Amino acid sequence: MKKQKVCKKCKIFIEGHKCPICGGTQFVESWKGRIIVLKPEGEIVKKMNIKQKGTYAIKTR
Repeated sequence: MKKQKVCKKCKIFIEGHKCPICGGTQFVESWKGRIIVLKPEGEIVKKMNIKQKGTYAIKTR
């Protein structure tokens, strides 16, 4: 099973070589927790500073 990569800055799960949100190329494979954002208007999403739909890691190392 391949480890999933997370953008170090945005914390979104990615499959390619470039973050779709910030364009970054620094990723981590060590993360904890996952949040799936369907509507970026919720309170938790605002506190995490998320502005787009997607799957995000709650904590990265």
